[in-house]
Amino acid sequence: MMEIVNIHQAKTHLSRLIERASLGEPFIITKAGKPMVKVIPINAPDDQVRRLGFLTGQVQVPDDFDRMGETEIEKLFGGEA
Repeated sequence: MMEIVNIHQAKTHLSRLIERASLGEPFIITKAGKPMVKVIPINAPDDQVRRLGFLTGQVQVPDDFDRMGETEIEKLFGGEA
Protein backbone atom coordinates (compact mmCIF):
# COMPACT_ATOMS: atom_id res chain seq x y z
CA MET A 1 0.00 0.00 0.00
CA MET A 2 1.22 3.50 -0.84
CA GLU A 3 2.35 5.68 2.07
CA ILE A 4 0.05 8.58 2.92
CA VAL A 5 1.49 11.64 4.67
CA ASN A 6 -0.17 14.86 5.71
CA ILE A 7 1.21 18.14 4.43
CA HIS A 8 2.94 18.95 7.74
CA GLN A 9 4.78 15.59 7.71
CA ALA A 10 5.71 16.15 4.07
CA LYS A 11 7.26 19.55 4.85
CA THR A 12 9.13 18.16 7.84
CA HIS A 13 10.47 15.05 6.09
CA LEU A 14 10.55 16.15 2.44
CA SER A 15 14.16 15.10 1.74
CA ARG A 16 13.59 11.61 3.15
CA LEU A 17 10.28 11.20 1.32
CA ILE A 18 11.75 12.32 -2.00
CA GLU A 19 14.68 9.93 -1.60
CA ARG A 20 12.29 7.03 -0.97
CA ALA A 21 10.06 8.03 -3.91
CA SER A 22 13.10 8.18 -6.19
CA LEU A 23 13.85 4.59 -5.17
CA GLY A 24 10.39 3.48 -6.26
CA GLU A 25 8.28 4.14 -3.15
CA PRO A 26 5.71 6.75 -4.24
CA PHE A 27 3.58 8.53 -1.65
CA ILE A 28 0.46 10.66 -1.39
CA ILE A 29 0.30 14.03 0.37
CA THR A 30 -3.00 14.87 2.04
CA LYS A 31 -4.41 18.13 3.35
CA ALA A 32 -7.09 17.89 6.02
CA GLY A 33 -7.39 14.18 5.22
CA LYS A 34 -8.05 14.81 1.52
CA PRO A 35 -5.53 13.39 -1.00
CA MET A 36 -3.93 16.31 -2.87
CA VAL A 37 -0.92 14.98 -4.82
CA LYS A 38 0.86 11.75 -5.62
CA VAL A 39 4.67 11.91 -5.67
CA ILE A 40 6.34 9.42 -8.00
CA PRO A 41 9.78 9.27 -9.61
CA ILE A 42 10.04 10.93 -13.01
CA ASN A 43 11.04 7.66 -14.67
CA ALA A 44 8.08 5.75 -13.20
CA PRO A 45 5.98 3.84 -15.72
CA ASP A 46 2.74 5.50 -16.70
CA ASP A 47 -0.24 3.97 -14.87
CA GLN A 48 -2.56 4.89 -17.72
CA VAL A 49 -3.99 1.84 -19.42
CA ARG A 50 -3.56 1.91 -23.16
CA ARG A 51 -6.62 0.49 -24.86
CA LEU A 52 -6.20 -1.07 -28.27
CA GLY A 53 -9.17 -0.86 -30.54
CA PHE A 54 -11.04 1.78 -28.54
CA LEU A 55 -12.27 3.38 -31.79
CA THR A 56 -13.48 0.09 -33.26
CA GLY A 57 -16.54 0.75 -35.37
CA GLN A 58 -16.14 4.54 -35.17
CA VAL A 59 -13.60 5.02 -37.96
CA GLN A 60 -13.84 3.77 -41.50
CA VAL A 61 -10.66 3.29 -43.51
CA PRO A 62 -11.09 3.01 -47.28
CA ASP A 63 -9.75 -0.14 -48.95
CA ASP A 64 -7.39 1.95 -51.09
CA PHE A 65 -6.06 3.99 -48.16
CA ASP A 66 -2.43 3.08 -48.87
CA ARG A 67 -2.77 4.29 -52.48
CA MET A 68 -4.83 7.46 -51.91
CA GLY A 69 -3.21 10.46 -53.60
CA GLU A 70 -0.62 8.23 -55.23
CA THR A 71 -0.64 10.12 -58.52
CA GLU A 72 -0.27 13.54 -56.91
CA ILE A 73 2.49 12.33 -54.61
CA GLU A 74 4.45 10.84 -57.51
CA LYS A 75 4.18 14.16 -59.38
CA LEU A 76 5.43 16.07 -56.31
CA PHE A 77 8.54 13.91 -56.14
CA GLY A 78 9.34 14.18 -59.83
CA GLY A 79 7.90 10.91 -60.97
CA GLU A 80 5.59 10.56 -63.89
CA ALA A 81 2.16 9.28 -63.21
